[in-house]
Amino acid sequence: MSEPILRVEGLRVGFDHPQGMVQAVDDVSFALAPGERFGLAGESGSGKSTLALAMLRMIKPPGRIAAGEVWLAGTRLADLDEEGIRALRLAGIALVPQGSMNSLNPVLRIGRQITDAFADHGQRLGRNEQQRRVGALLAAVGLSENVSRMYPHELSGGMKQRACIAIAISLRPKVIIADEPTSALDVVVQRQVMATLARVQRDLGAAVILIGHDIGLMAQFVDRLGVMYAGRLVEVAPMGEIITNPRHPYTRALIAALPSLERRGALAGIPGLAPLLRNLPPGCAFHPRCPQATDRCRIEKPMARDVGGAQVACHLA
Repeated sequence: MSEPILRVEGLRVGFDHPQGMVQAVDDVSFALAPGERFGLAGESGSGKSTLALAMLRMIKPPGRIAAGEVWLAGTRLADLDEEGIRALRLAGIALVPQGSMNSLNPVLRIGRQITDAFADHGQRLGRNEQQRRVGALLAAVGLSENVSRMYPHELSGGMKQRACIAIAISLRPKVIIADEPTSALDVVVQRQVMATLARVQRDLGAAVILIGHDIGLMAQFVDRLGVMYAGRLVEVAPMGEIITNPRHPYTRALIAALPSLERRGALAGIPGLAPLLRNLPPGCAFHPRCPQATDRCRIEKPMARDVGGAQVACHLA
């Protein structure tokens, strides 16, 4: 892999709780190459969105980054003050948020929300230049210039999501984090949004972190996949390798739950529920749901290790 554009090392995020610190992200490490598409998959509550917010230094009390570091293009983000990290957002690393209707300001037109990004980063543009750049950004995500004069409630779900992508790419970031960008959209609109994300990613040469539950969607987009469970990365491998040869039992269970045209009958599911982060079981957090768990799994927490080119945190791999 070439020199990483983004590097996460030993990141831990905790939330203060009356019963003690709740570890939402537990010792996560990975690197992202320029132009790479990296997926983060797992059930709700596995820590994916918390990890994304931690990379942007957007964790608010009672949450805090307890340990670890994030490097972007050689810059250690912990060294930046509040103004420095604010300037880096959008220009260096940008977020396409989950739930576009809740992310867009309902009382501002779309064009104004885009030009706010320019002004916040010190770009004082004339009216004509603003209109030209807003029109170009909207065109890049497949929207007409008329959208700049519309309010969020006047747009469909897919149009709102593409407007969020336009804002995210407005300052040509090196890394785009897309947090479940197709949630609550029908399959046709999902395809349009993902095609838009792929096109702007190619045009910018940016790397993308795609967060979601749908491994089928991931398989069509990402180069590598990281699988999260109970705040930990339990497996990281090339997408093709994970689909054909998943090594962690949780990864195998996620893939088995995918609908298939070849298999008819009831859909498979993962037995049990994801554990409460404030009350994790000893040993491997997945062992109460794992059909292959051994006594060692119940008492000893597995560390990530290299297994045939994949990073796997499992005693059985």
